[in-house]
Amino acid sequence: MGSGDAPQAEGSVRVDVWIWSVRLTKTRAQAAAACRAGHVKVGGDRAKPAQSVRVGDEVRLRHAGRDRVVVVSKIVKKRVGPPVAAECFIDNSPPPPRELAIQVPVRDRGTGRPTKRDRREMERLQGRPPEL
Repeated sequence: MGSGDAPQAEGSVRVDVWIWSVRLTKTRAQAAAACRAGHVKVGGDRAKPAQSVRVGDEVRLRHAGRDRVVVVSKIVKKRVGPPVAAECFIDNSPPPPRELAIQVPVRDRGTGRPTKRDRREMERLQGRPPEL
């Protein structure tokens, strides 16, 4: 095992490298871009990609439409597998938002184009006001 292969209890690492290493983002470039865009906060302050992260720091990340709040428990310098990555942070994230299921009217195959009456019925079911 090399110096960066296993989780370490001491030291510090760049925030973009750590976010990528524990699989919060898919690529290191995405992690660095999130830092530059202001979507990463360490201890409540905006973080630049080269900012150091230590054990006990709280990292907030807005990525893929979701807020992630994690506390660093182990330092890793290279990307690790999912089971090891899960041990490197404590996840305090809010649950992901439920997708609102938009009901789309489904017509039977082969029934053809909707008639004016069918269209008005679909609009009524969707809660849209009738067009005049």
